[in-house]
Amino acid sequence: MSAMAAWFGFEGRVAVRFLREGRFQTLLIIVGVAAGVAVVAYISALISGLQTNTLNKTLGAQAHITVKPLDDTVASARLPDGPGVQALVQTQPRSQRPRSIANWQQLLPALEAMPGVAAVSPMVSAAGLGLRGDGSRAVALMGVELDRYDRIVQLRSKVVAGQARLGPGEAMIGRELADDLGLTVGDRINVVLGSGGNTVSESLRVTALVDLGVRDLNRRTVFLPLRSAQSLVGLPGGATSLDITLDDVWTAKELAQQLARRWPYKVESWQEANAQLVSALNAQSVSTTLIRSVVMIVVVLGIASVLVVSVVQKKREIGILRAMGATQGQVLRIFLLQGALVGALGSMLGVLLASGLIWAFTSFVRGSDGLPLFSISLQPLLALQIAALATLCGVLAAVAPARRAAALDPAQAIRA
Repeated sequence: MSAMAAWFGFEGRVAVRFLREGRFQTLLIIVGVAAGVAVVAYISALISGLQTNTLNKTLGAQAHITVKPLDDTVASARLPDGPGVQALVQTQPRSQRPRSIANWQQLLPALEAMPGVAAVSPMVSAAGLGLRGDGSRAVALMGVELDRYDRIVQLRSKVVAGQARLGPGEAMIGRELADDLGLTVGDRINVVLGSGGNTVSESLRVTALVDLGVRDLNRRTVFLPLRSAQSLVGLPGGATSLDITLDDVWTAKELAQQLARRWPYKVESWQEANAQLVSALNAQSVSTTLIRSVVMIVVVLGIASVLVVSVVQKKREIGILRAMGATQGQVLRIFLLQGALVGALGSMLGVLLASGLIWAFTSFVRGSDGLPLFSISLQPLLALQIAALATLCGVLAAVAPARRAAALDPAQAIRA
């Protein structure tokens, strides 16, 4: 503190002396600032870690943007216009059948070349039945090119048994589905599409069990080669959707709107597919901002109250300084420096305290499986921003007391 005081010259030396003389008050307000900064930093890191963990789990099994063909629609029957002619406008919705995206082979490189697009993968998806012996389960068939799809959801990293491989006649299935049907790596699963006499089936050898992070997905997902899915669904050379992953997940909605305006396809971003999740994340962000604001207001009021008391207590000293030639500007800077010093010292202590709280959370808070709930960390940039904000709050809190001190009449202050 002495070195800092020397750096600020006369005003710094006087500011440090005033703070030292009111040791107990100074200590209390520094501890108060540290507590406020620690709360802000810890809550910010906690919410950031929670949101990142939630997004990773949600987007770990789905694309950021999905491109599909437009839904089948039925044109309404209509009689020729004329006097007394009634239009027939009521129609029955058509059941949606698997349809391929028109010209998807040409669309694929165009999407990959767009700024911000990290990967694009074609997919053929359909609903069917998974059979083994007397057991049967409803399954979602996903025909993919493994190398491309791995760049969408990191499928290889989700393998919990076996080897990630999708050759002809092979499949990778969710581990809950494997448990339900009594399957292990190397066993065969029969998949059936259609109903009645119009069915197609194929026997697939299980090469790997995967954990997609969502139990419901693990219970119904079957990955198979894209060509096999095309044959089963009856779309040779087709793709029912194109999955897109982006460098920045938060640009998905805007890019999806651009794609929908540019091409005649149904384009859906992950925000639209997970509207409730986005609302929850926004609510968390708003709550965090409110907490930050309230805590910083408390910090400002605390510093201001201490400095107001200091002005009252140091009236005689301030009067003597003015009588010795100190200008109003110098007195003003003395108290502004006190606020800045208190804010800076409190913020440094608060960042250290927040780091300790984060260490305690990651070390001792565990889930039912004995593992940490999720990883949180205090990023250096965030810590610097919070410390700078606390220091600024200290300066702002000192404005009113500083102006009051600078306005004191030297003669009246000395007689007080």
